[in-house]
Amino acid sequence: MTKTANHNLAQDSRRYRQTGHIASIATSSPSPFKDLTFPLNVYAHALLLQEGKATYLHYGLFQNNKTSLQAAQQFSTDLLIARLPPPPCRILEVGAGLGTTLSLLKQSGYDVHGITPDAQQVAYIQKNLDSETSVSCHSLQDFKAQPESFDIVLLQEPTQSIEPLVIFNKALDLLPLSGDLVIIDAFALKYDEAGMEGLHLLNDLVVLAERFGFELVEHVDLSTQAAPTLDYLLQITATHRQNLIKDLALTDEQLTRLDESNRNYHKKYASGHYGYALLHFRKQTVPKWRLQILEKNQVPEMFGLFRKTFHHDMTSATWQWKYGSNSGHEVGIWRNNQLIAHYGGVSRKILFFGQPQTAVQIGDVMVDTSERGTLTRKGPFFLMAATFLERYIGYGKPYLIGFGFPNERAMKVAERLGLYAKVGHMLEFSWSTRSRFPLWGTRLHLIGREQTDFAATAADQCWQHMAADLQTAIIGVRDWQYLQHRYLDHPNQQYQIILVRNRFNQRARGILVLRYDPEGCEIVDLISPLAEILLLITHARRLADIHGATRVFCRITENFARYFAVAGGTQQTANIHIPANAWSNGPSPEILKDHWWLMSGDKDFR
Repeated sequence: MTKTANHNLAQDSRRYRQTGHIASIATSSPSPFKDLTFPLNVYAHALLLQEGKATYLHYGLFQNNKTSLQAAQQFSTDLLIARLPPPPCRILEVGAGLGTTLSLLKQSGYDVHGITPDAQQVAYIQKNLDSETSVSCHSLQDFKAQPESFDIVLLQEPTQSIEPLVIFNKALDLLPLSGDLVIIDAFALKYDEAGMEGLHLLNDLVVLAERFGFELVEHVDLSTQAAPTLDYLLQITATHRQNLIKDLALTDEQLTRLDESNRNYHKKYASGHYGYALLHFRKQTVPKWRLQILEKNQVPEMFGLFRKTFHHDMTSATWQWKYGSNSGHEVGIWRNNQLIAHYGGVSRKILFFGQPQTAVQIGDVMVDTSERGTLTRKGPFFLMAATFLERYIGYGKPYLIGFGFPNERAMKVAERLGLYAKVGHMLEFSWSTRSRFPLWGTRLHLIGREQTDFAATAADQCWQHMAADLQTAIIGVRDWQYLQHRYLDHPNQQYQIILVRNRFNQRARGILVLRYDPEGCEIVDLISPLAEILLLITHARRLADIHGATRVFCRITENFARYFAVAGGTQQTANIHIPANAWSNGPSPEILKDHWWLMSGDKDFR
């Protein structure tokens, strides 16, 4: 169990062996847990029916196969309390659950305050415990208190619902030197294939703690003792299924999905992918650089660093287009309350050897010139890049792979630090313009925002044909939704989007995305079957002549150069390398090498 609603809840590794049938306790009164968030209401009410009461919303630590869950839960809490210094001391309990641990600490003489973002849990505690119990409805991120207000920050199973950077930033603020951060929870022990996701990786959490100045005082592996909890819960939810549905106004489908999710977690425990542990950290130092996720109110600081680094402005509209609507992640580093480094990533749907996946495009990587001299594994660039890769990229993370277009210097630094590996590079093709006389077998249609239905159908058809040709490649999805957002909705750049179709039967042959600048007419992107690339280049050369451009050029990853070389022209290395994550566990650079299809349009700034 966990004190926060987790619909993928299921942490177990071996069957709970119960001798005989589990006895049930009938109850006809309304459930006191009905208003709790699903599935917490299920677990609490099932325990009430089974054991006569429910006092905790966390996993138990079983000492033998006859232990009740209530006794196993109490053993877990006792183990946690045994790590605490004697009262008086100030404790913040993050994730108050049903308030039982909070009440025990208060009775033992501790000055304790509990927080939970779940209003139903707060209401339950206030109704059923001492009215003087100190609890408030806050997430850890939103909780405000004076610096060094607590001696101990205690997390008894809310960890998986909290961003790790938030955990350590808040602990750093709330604790004095030598203050304790104690966590007991389920963790991922390894991720080694695509499709596995869920819990925070234990090793990543320990490494992150060190970056924030915390020493790991104790690590207790409790996986074997915690594992039987889920078997026990699966048995009692099966025993009381009809009462749970009736008393909590649930559907049969809800419980079925919950059981399926729990059995899936059971497999992960059995395979060693998941485990359970107690982690005891102590605040030893205050770090020189402070890692944080960039909040919206800090975006103006990012604009200032961007202007200082790249010598031009990023507008609010550009930031919203790129990072807004929860499509991006930004990590920053502060020194003396000043933003001195930034590392951004934008979500991108891809086909990964024909299979839908999600990648992240790295960009806006900046380090203040005054801090760039520290290019070691102790410096700001490494700290934010390694943290971003650990947090977001690889197996079990939000993004399977990452990509970007770092300059030569940044690429070399990242390679030397073991963060990136090269998996490709770009070539530039250049052609002279061509006679403006039309190609009589095809017609051109300018796509704009107003032709939604017509353009959407044509664009999606072109993309489907292109995707079919690139089943052995890695390519960003280029459907109508992407075309709209990337090109038609760009707040600054102007693009010409041309649909090429047959003159007589109107069949779509491909889509060109062109951009005109002093260098000439650039083929920023194209969407078509590979066999139509020559036709599209020919049309681009005609259009360039009509617009008075001096040349046509495009950039493409070298492994697909042969499809552009058929149009003649000249080619040269563009000195743009394609990086891959070499730091966190994911598809190896060897698997990715020379498989990306990338063009200038895949850069957000072209």
